Amino acid sequence: MTPKTAVITGAGSGFGLETARIAARRGMNLVLVDVQADALEKAAAEFTHVQVLARVVDVAKAEPMEALARDVQARFGAPHFVFNNAGVGSGGLIWENSVSDWEWVLGVNLMGVVHGVRLFTPMMLAAAKADPAYHGHIVNTASMAGMLNPPNMGVYNVSKHAVVSLSETLYQDLSLVTDQVHASVLCPFFVPTGISQSHRNRPSEFAAAKPTKSQLISQAQTDKAVSSGKLTAADVAAMVFDAIDHNKFYIFSHPQALAGVQTRLEDVMLLRNPTDAFADKPEIGAALRAKLRAD
Repeated sequence: MTPKTAVITGAGSGFGLETARIAARRGMNLVLVDVQADALEKAAAEFTHVQVLARVVDVAKAEPMEALARDVQARFGAPHFVFNNAGVGSGGLIWENSVSDWEWVLGVNLMGVVHGVRLFTPMMLAAAKADPAYHGHIVNTASMAGMLNPPNMGVYNVSKHAVVSLSETLYQDLSLVTDQVHASVLCPFFVPTGISQSHRNRPSEFAAAKPTKSQLISQAQTDKAVSSGKLTAADVAAMVFDAIDHNKFYIFSHPQALAGVQTRLEDVMLLRNPTDAFADKPEIGAALRAKLRAD
């Protein structure tokens, strides 16, 4: 039996690496993609019992992603699982973000997913048309920040809302043309991964200016929240494969956070102004306001 193939971006750490480990246990060929060469090399060295194609690629850039897709097609044929997972974080008051901040975050978080979808979906649809037994699944990593709008992290919110919209549309579009290829969106909350330190891989062309007070505050809060997360990246990777196995679209690492989504949607339906993001933890909101308003 020919092994299935998994394409995983952001495979050098976090959700990507843990997902690769599960895929390997299932006997899948691995296409591991990351922008950090040393992390990718270390990850690829783990997998000695399956075929591995490892590529250092900036997912934001069209041409390297197109070259990757050609290499995957030539080596393994159409993939069965595509995990558009690479992502970076950025915070601060939304008017304080530079053009470079916007271009870097939207490039990786949104265009990385766009390239994965536009390049691999046609390959998967062609495979489905040629083989009634073929089944494929695309999983895009968004965030609970794609379902909510937490303050002081606007660029990230915008990028992840776009990924949720892209993924929901992909799900609907696929349903029009095939029953063999499906899609899911992963919306994790705070889970210990490398994303809070993603500035380590920020390209020189998008060099960051000296951080503002709000950006320093956001970084500190994110570091604390991520490091205190009780779920692990491995737990979330297991959720991803459970969604694939049972054809579930929405993957939420922390379902309790959906209460905030309900409040947001009620705000919309009732035409009321957005509810205070810290309504359930006013002390956190008060502390943040005090820090931002201090001279």
